[in-house]
Amino acid sequence: MESPAHPTATEQRGVTVAIDGPAGSGKSTIARRIAETTGGGFLDTGAMYRAVAWDCLDRGVDLEDLDAVAEAARGLDLDLGTDPDGATVAVRGTDITAAIRTPEISSRVSAVATNTAVRPVLQQRQREILRATADARGLCAAEGRDITTVVAPDADVRVLLTASDEARMARRAAELGLDDSEASKAQMRDQVLRRDRDDSAVSEFLTAAEGVTPIDTTALGIDEVLERVLALVDAAHARNAAEAAGQDEDDEGPEVITTAGPGADAPSDEEIAGAWRAGLEDYALEDEDLALLEDEDADLPVAPAARNLPVLAVVGRPNVGKSTLVNRILGRREAVVEDTPGVTRDRVFYEAEWAGRDFWLVDTGGWEDKVQGISYRVAEQAEVAIELADAVLFVVDANVGITTTDEQLLKVLRRSDRPVILTANKVDDERGELEAAALWNLGLGEPHPVSAIHGRGSGDLLDAVLEALPEEGRGAAPDSGPRRVALLGRPNVGKSSLLNRLAGGVRVVVDDEAGTTRDPVDEKIELGGQTWTFVDTAGIRRRVLQSQGADFYASLRTRSALDRAEVAVVLLEASEPISTQDLKIIDMVLESGRALVLAFNKWDLIDEDRRRQLEWEIEKDLAHVAWAPRVNISAKTGRHAEKLVPALRTALDSWDTRVPTARLNAFLGAIVAAHPHPLRGGKQSRILFATQARTRPPRIVIFASGFLEHGYRRFIERRLREDFGFAGSPIEIGVRIREKRFS
Repeated sequence: MESPAHPTATEQRGVTVAIDGPAGSGKSTIARRIAETTGGGFLDTGAMYRAVAWDCLDRGVDLEDLDAVAEAARGLDLDLGTDPDGATVAVRGTDITAAIRTPEISSRVSAVATNTAVRPVLQQRQREILRATADARGLCAAEGRDITTVVAPDADVRVLLTASDEARMARRAAELGLDDSEASKAQMRDQVLRRDRDDSAVSEFLTAAEGVTPIDTTALGIDEVLERVLALVDAAHARNAAEAAGQDEDDEGPEVITTAGPGADAPSDEEIAGAWRAGLEDYALEDEDLALLEDEDADLPVAPAARNLPVLAVVGRPNVGKSTLVNRILGRREAVVEDTPGVTRDRVFYEAEWAGRDFWLVDTGGWEDKVQGISYRVAEQAEVAIELADAVLFVVDANVGITTTDEQLLKVLRRSDRPVILTANKVDDERGELEAAALWNLGLGEPHPVSAIHGRGSGDLLDAVLEALPEEGRGAAPDSGPRRVALLGRPNVGKSSLLNRLAGGVRVVVDDEAGTTRDPVDEKIELGGQTWTFVDTAGIRRRVLQSQGADFYASLRTRSALDRAEVAVVLLEASEPISTQDLKIIDMVLESGRALVLAFNKWDLIDEDRRRQLEWEIEKDLAHVAWAPRVNISAKTGRHAEKLVPALRTALDSWDTRVPTARLNAFLGAIVAAHPHPLRGGKQSRILFATQARTRPPRIVIFASGFLEHGYRRFIERRLREDFGFAGSPIEIGVRIREKRFS
C-alpha cells in the first residue's frame, strides 16, 4: 500500500490518532501500521507505568508509599522512543526495553497504575509526547482502552475498533501460537472475554463515546481496516490545513493577543483580558450577561456563623410514635417512620422552630431495658442523647399505658436531672384524654395528650416544650460552622465503621446486617487540627429494593444530606467489583455539584490479583472522576484513615477556587491560539470572553460566536485542571452564544 501524501509538520500541526478497543480487536496492529504507513510515530502508553515501577524498584522506593511513587513519577528521567519499528524505553540513560516486560514488573505495575497521584502526571506526559511527536513527524498514533476518553479526548482522529467474540479469540490464539483444542479455546475465552464482560457490566464499554468513530473489524482484513482509518487521517490533515490557512472572513472575532512583537514586552493577563472584553462590545449581549460581567470578580460568599441552640431529645420505647411526632413537629417527613418497631436506630439531629424560637430536635431509637444485639446498642445511644439534651420529650402510648420498659426508662430520666415533658401519644378523641390523665401517677407533672398522626394537641405540647427549654443550649448540637462531609456508599460498605473510627468511639450503630443506618447522623469530629461535621448516611440499595419501606425513605434522606454537605466521601469496597450502584452514587454526587473524595475500604483484605483487577475497573469505570482524590483505607483497623483529611482539604480548596478573570482569559487565549475550535462547514466558532460565575462548584461561563462541540468543552476542562488544579471538584462549563450586532 502506498503512503498517502500528507503535509509536513512545518506547514501545519500534525495529526494525533487515538485508537480504543477490546483485546483482539486489532488496535495495536492498526496503530503501528498507521504510524509505519504515514512515517509518523507510535506511542506505547503502558510502557510509561512499567518504567515508573522499574525505577522505583531499582532505587528501593516502596510501591505502597503513594507519595513517594508519585514523586518518582514527577522526577522520572524517561526517554520513550516513538519509532513504530522498535520503540525503546530508557530510564536514567539505561535501556530497560526488555526489563519492563519481565514477570516481576508485570506483577508489580498495578501499584503504580492505581496511584491516582501518578496517573495525571503520566497522562500529561503522554499528551505532550503525542502532541510533540505529531508535530515533529506529521502524525502520532496511540492505542489503549482509555486513550480516546481520558488521555487524548481531543485527538484529531478517535476510533473504537470492535469485533465479534469468536474473531477476537481466534486472533489472540494465533498471536500466542495456540492450537484449536477445547483447552485453548477455554483459555482464550477466560483471557479475552471474561474481563471485557466484567467491565461492560458497569459501563458502556463497547459503545463509542461521542465523537469516536466505531469500526467493526470482524469481517475485515488488516489492510481494509487500515484504509478506513487512513481516510479519517486524511480528513484530519485537511481540517488542520484549513485551520492553518485561516478561518472564513465572515466569522471574525476579537483579536487574540498571545505574543508580543519584536523587542516588546509580553502583554499582561489584564491586557489580554481587556482586549477580549473590548471585543464583546461588537456582540449583542443580554441584561443577564451584563450583570454577570459587572460582577465578574465579586467576593466569595461567607458561611453564616454557628448558633448555640437548645436541644430537645425525643425518647420512648419502640413503636410509641416518636418519629411520627418528630415529623409532626418539623412539619415535614424527616425521620423514618414504619410499622416495624425500632426502625429509628440512631439519634438524629433536626433543626426545628416554634413560635419564633429555634431548637435542635433529637430523634432516638426505641429504648428497652435488658435487650441484646443491635437493640442494646440502640438503647445505649438513647441514653447518650438524654445526656446531651437540655430537655427530654418522653413519649408513651396512651392506648397501652405504662409498661415495664416505660418504668425502666423513667428511672434513667430521673437520674439525668433533665426537664421532662410527658407526652401521651395516640390520643385521637376525648375518651383517650381521660385515659391519658392516669399518667399523672408517674410524678412527671401534667401529661400532654397528642395525636402525632392527626396533629391533635401538638400546639399545646410545643408551648410546653418552649417553657422547658433554655434560651441557649449546652453547645452539644451540630452547627453550620465546620465543613460538612457526607459519607456515601452501598449498604454495609463501612460508612458507620469509618465514622466510629474517626470519632474514636461507637457513635453509629454497626451490625453485620446491611443497612443498619437508616437516617443521616451528624457528628462533629476533630481531625488534623480542624473540626469537621460528618454525616453518616443510609446505604443506597439497588433500585429494586427501594420501592417501599424504610430503605426507600432513607435513600431520600441520603439525597437530602448530600445537598446539605459540601464534600462527599464515597466509600467503595475494594474487595468487590465496582458495581452499577457504586457508579450511580458517584453520579448522584456529580449531579449535586459537591466536592468528591473516593475511599476504597477494606484495602487490607485484597490480594495482588484483586489489585490488578481493581486497577482495570478504576481505569474504565471511574475515568470520568479521575480528578477525585483517592484514599485506600481500612475503616475497621484505621489503616491510612489519616490520609482522609488531606484529601478532604484538597477537594474543598478546589471547590472554593476562583480563577481571576484576567488570568482565565489569558489562559483561554493561549490554548485557543494553539488549538482553535475545529472548522465546521467552513465556519469556526470563536471564544469571545470568559468569566467564572460562581464557586462551589466552580462554574465557567464562556461567550462564543457559535456552538462549542462537547469534545472541545472537555478539552477546555482538561486544560483547566492541568493549569489550575481543581482536584476533587467538578467543573461546570456553560456556553452563551452571542451574535454580532447589525450595523
